[in-house]
Amino acid sequence: MKILVTGGAGFIGMHVARKLIESGHSVVIVDNFNDYYDVKVKEDRIKEVSSAKVYRADVSDFEKMKEIFSNEKFDKICHLAAQAGVRYSLENPFAYMQSNDVGTLNLLECCRQFNVKDFVFASSSSVYGGNSKIPFSEEDNVDKPISLYAATKKSNELMAHVYSHLFGIRCTGLRFFSVYGEFGRPDMATWIFTKNILDGKPIDVFNHGKMKRDFTYIADIVDGVVKALMKPFSYEIFNLGNHEPVELLYFISLIEKELGVKASKKMMEIQPGDVPVTYADNSKAKKMLDWEPKTSIEEGISKFVKWFKEYYELI
Repeated sequence: MKILVTGGAGFIGMHVARKLIESGHSVVIVDNFNDYYDVKVKEDRIKEVSSAKVYRADVSDFEKMKEIFSNEKFDKICHLAAQAGVRYSLENPFAYMQSNDVGTLNLLECCRQFNVKDFVFASSSSVYGGNSKIPFSEEDNVDKPISLYAATKKSNELMAHVYSHLFGIRCTGLRFFSVYGEFGRPDMATWIFTKNILDGKPIDVFNHGKMKRDFTYIADIVDGVVKALMKPFSYEIFNLGNHEPVELLYFISLIEKELGVKASKKMMEIQPGDVPVTYADNSKAKKMLDWEPKTSIEEGISKFVKWFKEYYELI
């Protein structure tokens, strides 16, 4: 099949594109290569998917998206492009509305106009906001987001429901939980902690290390995305998380162990927009997608640190 992967120079997007190519599919990537973090990382990721056709374009540009859809005749859409990050949404809210909401609407509208019937898209565990009931279930109310990033992801789910209902586009939304692994994002904890520890710099430990995150390894996420692409539903939302929340201090200790270096920790209060715990109920994904994570946090961190050292030529 010919599959569009938006955000294909991104962390999850590159890994998904590579897996699809390995499985024999034709992959087209759309990515704007923005400078939210080091563009070199995005350029290096693209080298990993050299057989994909790449459009350096923004999903919020409707005319360009129409042109691409017209040229390419896609079978399925895997929409992973987004302005990521909870904290940055406090500084630059318009980037989130433009990329996440306008961009998603543009792609859904292109699916309608060009008769593409399968649309898988990235949502986020952030939609659960300050929910106190754990683990988080897809049945839970998610009407009280605590960051604009989360609000845009909830909005994406609602827009997809409309296009599924009105136009018969089969839409599956995937709520990712703290994805980490090789070629990850430099703005996320795994990368920041590893780099700072190696550089001898202190790391900021929010909520005094009492945060718990359902860290989910990239290969497990890719498996879930591909299964969702290959098994369309009229409209469904799935959690993709490790189902094993890890306390931040333990997470840091694993990085310290793999590096053989102790971190200098700067204990801090919880940040605006952050939640104390994320914890995925995966029972729906297991039942309907035949998906469950296989990688422990210990194994995943070991793989990431090994890759990180190789990437920066430290070994």
